[in-house]
Amino acid sequence: ILCSCAGEEKRVGTRTVVVGHRPVSETDAYVAQKFCDNRIVSSKYTLWNFLPKNLFEQFRRIANFYFLIIFLVQVIVDTPTSPVTSGLPLFFVITVTAIKQGYEDWLRHRADNEVNKSNVFIVENAKQVQKESEKIKVGDIVEVKADETFPCDLIFLASSSVDGTCYVTTASLDGESNFKTHYAVRDTTVLCTDEAIDALTATIECEQPQPDLYKGSNKLHFSKAKGVAVYTGMETKMALNYQGKSQKRSAVEKSINAFLIVYLCILLSKATVCTTLKYVWQSNPFNDEPWYNEKTKKERETFKVLRMFTDFLSFMVLFNFIIPVSMYVTVEMQKFLGSFFISWDKEMYDEEIKEGALVNTSDLNEELGQVRTCSVCMCLDENILPDRNPSSLLLGGSFPGVRGWGREELFLRALCLCHTVQIKEADQVDGLIGHPERKDTYISSSPDEIALVKGAEKYGFTFLGLENDFMKIRNQKNETEMYQLLHVLNFDPVRRRMSVIVRTTTGKLLLFCKGADSSIFPRVQQEEIQQTKVHVDRNAMDGYRTLCVAFKELTQKEYDKIDRQLNEAKMALQDREEKMAKVFEDAEADMHLIGATAVEDRLQEQSAETIEALHAAGMKVWVLTGDKMETAKSTCYACRLFQTSTELLELTLVPLLCSPSLLAGFELNYTVPLAKGVSWTLSQEYGLIIDGSTLSLILNPSQDSSSSNYKNIFLQICLKCTAVLCCRMAPLQKAQIVRMVKNTKGSPITLSVGDGANDVSMILEAHVGIGIKGKEGRQASRNSDYAVPKFKHLRKLLLAHGHLYYVRIAHLVQYFFYKNLCFILPQFLYQFFCGFSQQPLYDAAYLTMYNICFTSLPILAYSLLEQHINIDTLTSDPQLYMKISDNAMLQWRPFLYWTFLGAFEGLVFFFGVYFLFQNSSLEDNGKVFGNWTFGTIVFTVLVFTVTLKLALDTRFWTWMNHFVIWGSLAFYVFFSFFWGGVIWPFLKQQRMYFVFAHMLTSVSTWLAIVLLIFISLFPEILLIVLKNIKEKNHQVRNKMMAHTMARRACFRSVNHLLSFLCHSCKW
Repeated sequence: ILCSCAGEEKRVGTRTVVVGHRPVSETDAYVAQKFCDNRIVSSKYTLWNFLPKNLFEQFRRIANFYFLIIFLVQVIVDTPTSPVTSGLPLFFVITVTAIKQGYEDWLRHRADNEVNKSNVFIVENAKQVQKESEKIKVGDIVEVKADETFPCDLIFLASSSVDGTCYVTTASLDGESNFKTHYAVRDTTVLCTDEAIDALTATIECEQPQPDLYKGSNKLHFSKAKGVAVYTGMETKMALNYQGKSQKRSAVEKSINAFLIVYLCILLSKATVCTTLKYVWQSNPFNDEPWYNEKTKKERETFKVLRMFTDFLSFMVLFNFIIPVSMYVTVEMQKFLGSFFISWDKEMYDEEIKEGALVNTSDLNEELGQVRTCSVCMCLDENILPDRNPSSLLLGGSFPGVRGWGREELFLRALCLCHTVQIKEADQVDGLIGHPERKDTYISSSPDEIALVKGAEKYGFTFLGLENDFMKIRNQKNETEMYQLLHVLNFDPVRRRMSVIVRTTTGKLLLFCKGADSSIFPRVQQEEIQQTKVHVDRNAMDGYRTLCVAFKELTQKEYDKIDRQLNEAKMALQDREEKMAKVFEDAEADMHLIGATAVEDRLQEQSAETIEALHAAGMKVWVLTGDKMETAKSTCYACRLFQTSTELLELTLVPLLCSPSLLAGFELNYTVPLAKGVSWTLSQEYGLIIDGSTLSLILNPSQDSSSSNYKNIFLQICLKCTAVLCCRMAPLQKAQIVRMVKNTKGSPITLSVGDGANDVSMILEAHVGIGIKGKEGRQASRNSDYAVPKFKHLRKLLLAHGHLYYVRIAHLVQYFFYKNLCFILPQFLYQFFCGFSQQPLYDAAYLTMYNICFTSLPILAYSLLEQHINIDTLTSDPQLYMKISDNAMLQWRPFLYWTFLGAFEGLVFFFGVYFLFQNSSLEDNGKVFGNWTFGTIVFTVLVFTVTLKLALDTRFWTWMNHFVIWGSLAFYVFFSFFWGGVIWPFLKQQRMYFVFAHMLTSVSTWLAIVLLIFISLFPEILLIVLKNIKEKNHQVRNKMMAHTMARRACFRSVNHLLSFLCHSCKW
């Protein structure tokens, strides 16, 4: 047997697979091809390349590379500080990041091993051999049992079913959990036993691996099936379709980079100023060198440029701590640890599916609080057949029926026969819709088909299954009817209909067809349409998905012609699809309309309230769906996307083709006023409705100059509308819409929400992608950044978690720049008093430990636990979300406030201690304090001030906040005693010996420390007091206004009542 999957002639890009590794003929020249093994590799590192590869990736980061250069300069050049001061923080950052990335990659290795080490059964020597999945080779005959996942891409040979059929789902490939029927080749159908299939001698010629999802399946249902492996490992369709998520950068990262450039300019300016002033100061002979070490003029002029450059580098090293390298690792830890709070949120746990929220990436937590445009697919509904709804089954007008059957009976029989539903014993299988009173379960490739079969069952016609090409149904009289299934004309998105040809027990040949109204109406008698069309349009306006049902009675001659043409088309090796479509078109002509069906898409719980909350939060909601316009519009009204007062602007292909100037009219009526500075009516809300065909003309205009401006016109209209509905959309068009909004002026943060495989493209395109763990499979949730069980959970995810994450990380970033400016500014000022000699103000230990130990934990705890507003308040008042929109807390104005605050406090630290040291003897015994005492006092005031500043900013206190804030201060004091040799005497040789302890013996020092901390924090305390007074006054004013309005309303009611009584008395 030769199974050709690529055409009649062997072409370039094909592969030949020998079934069971047995050549067809020993005389044939056959060169064994080498194929990859079946190992799946999604990990990034190995044990051998982890260190070099991870280091290379980390040092591609500008800040890490900068500190590496600084470290190398300290090692090579004679600098005032030890290389440890920059090397140790850099080592800490690199180590923590490497541990985090290594752990995440270890999880990927573990997931790969679970797949690669799973057991599979391979037929070898007429018996089954158990092997690990990774040991499967191309050409092996693999047996897959019920509810098992296919270990590789297989060509179906045989199954436990006599007719060679099996039912599979493709949830892991394309997200669809519905069932699809596959048929084995007739020649291999009988090879059901291991002995029979082991005797098979065959080769398969197929194309090279391609990422075509529409030619594969993933999970087997029913008993078992055998297939030959053709693509393995990283050449399978799933592996080829794995799209590594593009690196999404948050707005916070962009702000950090901008702020970093500012501080880098400050650093360069400081180094330049100090280098210049050093040589200006040394131009005076008395300031250059002491008399005993004075250099000659020739010695001073030699290598002067080189010495100036090394001095510049030395100042760069001295001031380099203004760049907060430890901020990056703190941000990474905040995002990683903070993501667990989303997963742990019990309010986002769904009891039905026993799952909660899922975080696939922790890099975008703060983006959840910055969304301006939300693109939503139709993931708000649930497929159900409305119980006892008279509009669910609609009968058409008069038609020539089938003898012995009434119109209703024919309609219900059509629903029982025209489908691809199969029956399976009830069990726990993903995607199944069980029936509480049945032992069997309906399965199908479409949930609508199951709903319609169950609808027919409610009216007395029950589908009993397919056996040996005979469909069995039980009628209203409890009699079993048998119909021979001759052909199934399968559904496809172009035809938008499907048909079956059956033979009754009396020999009648019937063709039943069901499909979209636009596909059925042109193929039936026109006089039969009007009554049914009214019902279809009404139900579409009510939000139901409608289908029309038609039939046709065939003569034996007509059937023989169709049967012959179908068999010829199936055997065609070229243009097979086109020939099949031609036969389908001819067979489905001149039918009679029976009636129509309507299936309800019931809204999920709290969908309308969630949409309203997103609107109130200032988000523009775009609904992108493949549904027809009437259905999508009614759903938008039901979920309150459109209000009754919303003025709808409809832009569809039909009127656009009739009047090409329609879009120009839109421009005249809606965009020209914008250009003139006249805004739309503020009290009027606008909504835009557009279909996929029109969108194609707009997004892909012709070369005509007049059409090139359509995209800009369309975009301007959309941005002025509160809601936009795009219906009849293809998956690629959804991504195009998201990309268009992303690239608009201001680059608004976009959010895409979807629940099916056709939503993956827009989820990956948006700044933030959220998947709904619905009934459409899990491909959307796997490819998303975040996944939630229900649409209603978006409200808390965005309004509460997103709001808090943004506020926390914005405060973290500003605080890091602020505390490092406070840290380095005194060091810069100190150079003016030490002859620009590059003398450090702080000890090397303090330089190293400042960002790592003394000030790191309080801000980390703050960024994880702070709740400046209660979560319930954030959820119930969506307008609070607007206060932080457009990256409000990381704009230049708050950045300059924090910068000036840091500069003010740095000046207070230095000059406060400087004035204290005007009297060099701070003790009664006349003992003089030195420069290290000066620096230690400054550093002590610094550590206490920046830590207490964070305590003032904290609104939500927990035991963790208390522990890290007061614990950090206590650790600083303990370390200073330790480093000064008080606790550890072996350190007595270093320069800080007993400096801290001796400093605290002075009452003046104690007074100065307390006073300087208060002066530094006084502006902040004053702002907090004024803010609290303002809030209280605002609350009092609101209460008074509410009281006044209530009194006025009461007076108006009394006046109305008196007026009514007066009129009554007169009458």
